[in-house]
Formats: sequence, structure tokens, C-alpha cells
Amino acid sequence: MRPVYVLGVGAHPWGKFPDKPQLQLAIEALTAAIADAGVGWRDLEGLVAASSRFEGGMGWGLHANEVMQAVAETGAPAINVGGGCAAGGIAVHTAASMVASGECEVIAALGAERMPKGFIPRPPGIPDDITDTDFLRWVAVGATNPAYWALEARRRMHDFGTTAETFAMASVLMHQNAVGNPLARYRTACTVDDVLRSPTVSDPLHLLEICAVSDGAAAVVLGSEAQARRLGGPLVQVAGSAIATGQFGDPAVRIPTVSMNADTSVQHTSEVGGAVSAALAAAGMGTSDVDLLEMADNSAWHVLAWPEQFGFLEPGQADWMIEHGELGIEGKLPINPSGGFLSFGEATTAQGVLQVCELTWQLRQQAQGRQVPGAKVGLSAVLGLGANGASVVLKA
Repeated sequence: MRPVYVLGVGAHPWGKFPDKPQLQLAIEALTAAIADAGVGWRDLEGLVAASSRFEGGMGWGLHANEVMQAVAETGAPAINVGGGCAAGGIAVHTAASMVASGECEVIAALGAERMPKGFIPRPPGIPDDITDTDFLRWVAVGATNPAYWALEARRRMHDFGTTAETFAMASVLMHQNAVGNPLARYRTACTVDDVLRSPTVSDPLHLLEICAVSDGAAAVVLGSEAQARRLGGPLVQVAGSAIATGQFGDPAVRIPTVSMNADTSVQHTSEVGGAVSAALAAAGMGTSDVDLLEMADNSAWHVLAWPEQFGFLEPGQADWMIEHGELGIEGKLPINPSGGFLSFGEATTAQGVLQVCELTWQLRQQAQGRQVPGAKVGLSAVLGLGANGASVVLKA
């Protein structure tokens, strides 16, 4: 397998754009990435798109085909991948694999989404299928995603003594990081008091401690080392990438088998932890080699728990780290210098691609207003419906 490089990245700002179709968001992001790479539409030897179930894709999730038909009928292959909220990371991994195998010299990965209102409403499916665990979770149990994040947060308070103020500090950090990011939807700094005064959504989590839902799009152009050197841009390599699914015994809450198969030897959120471990192994690196993380922070709980679950910190250590500024942009382990999901709102299938864009800007030293000093290695981590996980390691 040969080395893979990031040739260009681009993104549409996150927000709500009722008058702009998903296809337009996608085209604008991909156009920006192609321009950043210094290539043309005809140079793309393939397009991998993260498929949404909310909108577009000709009703079949054919987002790559839809884009190619709209702007560049070149005959290049169109690949459409699923994976829920992890689909963007899966798209980047798929595109990187096609370059690494020698199938493509230049290829793009894309994610674009326009979200319905609410706390990530359940996508359409068979409404009365009792074997559909997601149907049971949303309809029969009546628990939206914040309820599950709140369960995890309450468990952390019990296990490690995490306080409401510490959870609030995680939200404060994410919003502070976003102040300097023009792509973020929420760019206003807040205080611990602001967070704790915001409405309680699912105890103990407040409104400012859970991610909104947004519209957005991001794209990455990948290529071989020969293409990267020919184009002459900053060299950022895909050092490793991986996708994974959950492992039996994962103690994360699973409906309808609520923790009945819990096994303490299996990692919590094993789909993401497995992807992170595999991506680091592919890169020949360990957690100590990573300078920053861009990871899914659907809630303040994720900001604290996930670095521990991935092995970057000891269990419970994140509380001390955030209280002493060590998870900030100039800290020992910068978390989401972009501002993360708490500042962007989640545009589900686009998030994993946006993470790779942010890592690229960081490693190029182009992340004005949020730059991690001297960043050389960055890692992404994203979770999706169906126990899907994806992770990408970039190095400068």
C-alpha cells in the first residue's frame, strides 16, 4: 500500500440554510476543496460521498452520483457509503484506501447534510418493526439522544465525582475555541454560569451542553505522493485510517439489551475506540504521538469521557485536565480546537469529513484564531448509528 496525502480541503459554513438545497451545499464544499488542491473537476478519478437518509441523493442515498451528474459527467466512479453520523469518516477512509491501493491518483470524499428540526429526529424506516432496535429506542422507549448522554453523564458523576461545573467547563471550552472559527455556527463565548442557567434538557445536561442539529458540508481531496509533490502544496499525509463496529460486551447502553451483555474487558463505545486503535496502529503511532484530537462531542460528557476511553488519559483524569486548562488549544491535549459539535451543531454525515478538514488546517498552520502551536499529528474520531466508528490520523 502506498502513501496517501491530503491535496485539498473545503467546507461550507455550518448553520441553517432553508433556501439552499443539500446539493448546493455539497457542490460549494467540493468546489472549495478542488480549488484548494489546485486540480480540476476532470482530475477527479472518483468521488466517495457519505449518504444521508434525511434529504437528497435522488431518494436512494446516491449523493456522489447526484453531484457528478450536476457538475462533472466525466464517467468517474461514484461511491456512496452509509454509517449514520460516522459516514463522513467512512467516506474519507474509503477514498484513502482507493489511493493507497493504486486504484486512483486523485479522489474526493464528501459529506453534506441538511438536518430536520429537533434532537436528531429518527430517520425514516419501518415504523412498527419491533426487531428494529432504533425504533424501540426512539418510539417505544421515548428516549432521544440527550437522554442517553445524560445517563452517561450521571454515571460519570457517580464514578469520578464529576461536578455540574466541570461539565459546564467542557461547553465553555468548546464555545471559546469556536470564537475564532468562521465556519462555526455558534461563535459566542459563554461562562459556566451561562451554561448552568440554560434550560435543563435531560438532567444533568443543559441546553448549552448538547449539540444542536445543523446544515453543513465538507470535502477532502486525496491523492498519491506523486500528485502531492507535483502540486507543491503543504504535505499532509493520511498516516492511518480505520473503521470499526461495536464489540460484544460493550458496556455502552444498547436497546433493547440494556447492558445485559456488559463485559468490563470490552472498551466502552468500542466501535470508536476500535477505530482509533486501528488508525493509530496503521500509522505506527501511539497516543503520545498525537498533538490534538478532533472528536465527536455530542455532549459535554463526550469531551471528558472519550479521551479517557481512547487511552489518551486515565479514567477520571479529564476533570483535572479541563479544570487546569490542559484540554485547551495551548494545553497538553487540545480537544476540538475547531469548537466541535457543541459549537457547530451536528450535520450528521458531514461531521467526519469536517474533522479531517480541521486537522489539515491545523497541520498546515492555517487555523487562524484557533491554531494549536506546533501541531504535527492530529486524530479524528466519530460515532455513527449501528455501532459504526471511524478515525483518521494525519501527520505533517
